[in-house]
Amino acid sequence: MIVHPGASGGGSHVQGIRLRRLRLHGEGRAYDVDFRQPDDSPRPLSVIAGAFSTGKTTILEFVDYCLGAADHPQHPEIMPKVRAATLEVELSGSPYLIERAVGQPSAYAYVCAGRLDEPGAAPPERRPVRPAGHPDSLSRLLLSHCKLEGVQLRGTLASEEADTDPLSFRDLMWLCFLPNERLDDKNLLFESVPMKHLKLRQVVDVVFDVHDDHSVELGRRIRAIEADLATARGAYQVAEQVVDEQRLGGRSELEAVHRNAKTELSNCALTMAALDADARAGTTFAAELRERHHAAAGEAQHAAARLRDRETQLQRMTTLRATYAEDVSKLTMLAEADRLFESMRVGVCPSCLTPRTGAESRCGACRFDLGAHPADAEGAGTLDVGAELRSAKARLEELTEYLAHLERDLPRLRMAAERAQEAEARAAAEVDAVTAHAVTPYLGQRDAIAHRREEASAAMQRALGGLRLVHSLERRAAGIKRQETLLSSLREELAGIGGQSSRTDRSAVIRRVGSRYRQILEAWRYPKIADAFLADDLTPHMRDQPYTAASSGGRTLIALAWQLALFEIAWETRSSHPGFLLLDSPQKNLGQTVDGTADLADSAIVDRVYRHIEEWLAGRGSGAQIVIADNAPPPAAAAGIIVRFSRHPDRPPYGLIDDETG
Repeated sequence: MIVHPGASGGGSHVQGIRLRRLRLHGEGRAYDVDFRQPDDSPRPLSVIAGAFSTGKTTILEFVDYCLGAADHPQHPEIMPKVRAATLEVELSGSPYLIERAVGQPSAYAYVCAGRLDEPGAAPPERRPVRPAGHPDSLSRLLLSHCKLEGVQLRGTLASEEADTDPLSFRDLMWLCFLPNERLDDKNLLFESVPMKHLKLRQVVDVVFDVHDDHSVELGRRIRAIEADLATARGAYQVAEQVVDEQRLGGRSELEAVHRNAKTELSNCALTMAALDADARAGTTFAAELRERHHAAAGEAQHAAARLRDRETQLQRMTTLRATYAEDVSKLTMLAEADRLFESMRVGVCPSCLTPRTGAESRCGACRFDLGAHPADAEGAGTLDVGAELRSAKARLEELTEYLAHLERDLPRLRMAAERAQEAEARAAAEVDAVTAHAVTPYLGQRDAIAHRREEASAAMQRALGGLRLVHSLERRAAGIKRQETLLSSLREELAGIGGQSSRTDRSAVIRRVGSRYRQILEAWRYPKIADAFLADDLTPHMRDQPYTAASSGGRTLIALAWQLALFEIAWETRSSHPGFLLLDSPQKNLGQTVDGTADLADSAIVDRVYRHIEEWLAGRGSGAQIVIADNAPPPAAAAGIIVRFSRHPDRPPYGLIDDETG
C-alpha cells in the first residue's frame, strides 16, 4: 500500500494536492477565488453559492482546466475578458502556480514554485499537457505528488500481456470531480464508453493499491523509475558542473548580491536627484545673464525674420515690375504700328471691276455693296491705346520707386540681423563662461553616478541569471529526491508483499467502500433504503437494483454517496487519492418536500448532506479538501461559503466576472 506521510493531519507534511487560489487574468484586472482559511492554509470546505449563470460551475471547470483538462469554459462573458488562468496549489505541502492561456485552449501549462502576488526570480517551467506519458508533462508532475508516477493501465483486464497506456492525471480526476452532468445521469461509471469504464475500474484499483498484477506492476514501475532516476542524476551532474564553472556562488550569496545591487540602484537614483537639485541651486546666480541671452536670442530671431521677409518681398516685386515693363512695351508697339501701316481701302468694284471714285458705299455701275471706308467712320484711322499705356507706365514707375526703396533698406536690415546674431553669441558665451566653473564639477559627479548605476545593473542581471541557474539545479535536486523517496517506498512495498499477500484484498476494499456508501445514505435518511451495496465493477445498487433504476433525484443522492464513499475511504486508508474533491450542484433534481413529511423533505436531506461532509472533514477527513458549487446551500453550510454571487448589479458580487452585468 502506498503510504502518505502525515496525511492523517498529525504530521506537517501533506501528500497530494490542495487548492489555494484561482485567478483569472483580464485586461488591467483579475478575478480571484480564494480557497484559503485566515491562517493561509487550504480551507477544508469551500462552498461557492449564488444564482444560476453567475460562474459557480465555471470556477470548478477552470480549476479542472489548470489541472490539465482539454478545454476551458467559453461563455460570452469569459472570452472577451479573460486571457489566462492561474491556479495556486499545494503540491505535497509546497505552494506552486499552474498557469494556462485562455482563448485557444493551450497545449502547455507553465508551472513554478511560489504564490500569487509573490513572484520569484525563477522562470516558470513549460510543461506539455499531452501526451500524459511525456517525461516533463503536467500529468506526470501531478501524479508524482500522488505517488502514482509511472503507473500503466492495461487495455483489457482479461490478459496480463495486453497493451498498456500510462496513467494520466485526467483519469485520476474522475475520482476528484463530480460534474453536474454525471449526478443524475445513467452513465456514472461511463458505462456507455467501455474503455473509460474499464479505465475507471483500474484507476480505483490503482488508487487503493489492489490491482491484480500488483507485484509485476511494482517491479515494472521500479525499473522505470530507476532508469528515470539514472537519467535525472546524469542531467543533474551536467547542470551542476555548468553552474560550478560559472563560479556564481550559492543561493544566499547571489541573493545578497541581488539585494545589494537593488539598494545601489536606489541610492544612485536618490543621489542623482539630489545632485540635479544642487546643480540648479548652484547656478541661480547666472539668472540675469540667462535672461539677457534669452532676450538677445529673441531679437536675433526677429531681425532674421524681418530680413527674410524683406528679401522675399523684393523678389516678388521684381517679378511684378518685369511684368508691367513688358505690358508697356507691348502697348507702345501697338500704337506705333497703327501709325506706320495705313488701313486697307477698296479701290475697284469686285463685281464689275469699275474703279471707285470716292467714298460711295455702292458701285456706280452695278450697285454692288462696297461697304464703308474705315477712314470715313468717326475717329477711324487711329487705334487709341493711350489710356492703357499711361496706366501701365504709372504702375511701372510706382513699382520702380518701391523697389528702389526696398533695395536701399536691405543693407540696413542685413547689418541689423548680423549685429543681433553677434549679440546673441556674446550673451551665450557670457553664460557659458560664468557657469562653467559651477557646472563642471556636477558633470563629473553625474558621470561617476552613471558608472555606479551601470555596474549595479550589470551585477543585478548576473545575480538574476545565477539565481535562475541555481533554482533550476535545486528543482532537479528536488525531483531526484522525490524519485528516490518514491523508489524507496515502492521497494519497501514490493519487499513487504513477498509470498504473503499483505496488501489489502480488492473485495475487502469494495466491501468497505460499499459499507460507507450505505452508511452515508442512511445518515441522509434516504427514503426506503434497502440492500445498498457496490458490485464488483463498482456499480452502486439500491433496493437490489442498479442505480439506473432510481429516480433522477435518487440518482443524484446515490452519485453523491458513491463519490464521497470512494473519497472518504481512500483518504482514511492513506491511499493514493490527490486529497481534494469538487462537487457541482449537489441539489440537482431535489425539490422541497416529499409526501408532506418534513423529515423526508429534500431540503432536510440536503441539510444532512452538508452536515455529514462537515463532520467527516472535522474528524476522520482532517486534512482533506472539498469544494462545492451550489445554488442555495442550506444554513448549515454558512460557515463554509467563500463567495455568494447575487446576479443583481446593486448587490455585489454580481458573478465571477463581476464587471459583466449585461
